[in-house]
Amino acid sequence: MGIIRVNNIVIYTNHGCLEEEAKIGSEYRVDLEIKADLNKSAVTDELKDTVDYVHLNKIAKEEMNVRSKLLEQVAKRIIDRIFSEIEMVEEAEVSISKINPPIGGNVGEVTIVLQETRKS
Repeated sequence: MGIIRVNNIVIYTNHGCLEEEAKIGSEYRVDLEIKADLNKSAVTDELKDTVDYVHLNKIAKEEMNVRSKLLEQVAKRIIDRIFSEIEMVEEAEVSISKINPPIGGNVGEVTIVLQETRKS
């Protein structure tokens, strides 16, 4: 089993429960970690035998651009697409951070993390 991480995907979009968040938007950071068998690609040196991190980045960006009130829903959509589109992924973890959230104080970020294992 191996791990691929795609970290610090920065996206400006408009998630949140407040009306102002929908209009103004905020900066978000997405971090992905997937687990898959990377032994074959370590030998073959072929992209077709591994998880393409370009594909992971594309999924994260596309789902982040679909408005939701809660980041949990966005993370779940990202995980569902990873499992649907990339068969060799066994586990996926998605962290989404809202940078400078509007919560009435000096808070650098708020982060949610969802992790799932592929169901047989």
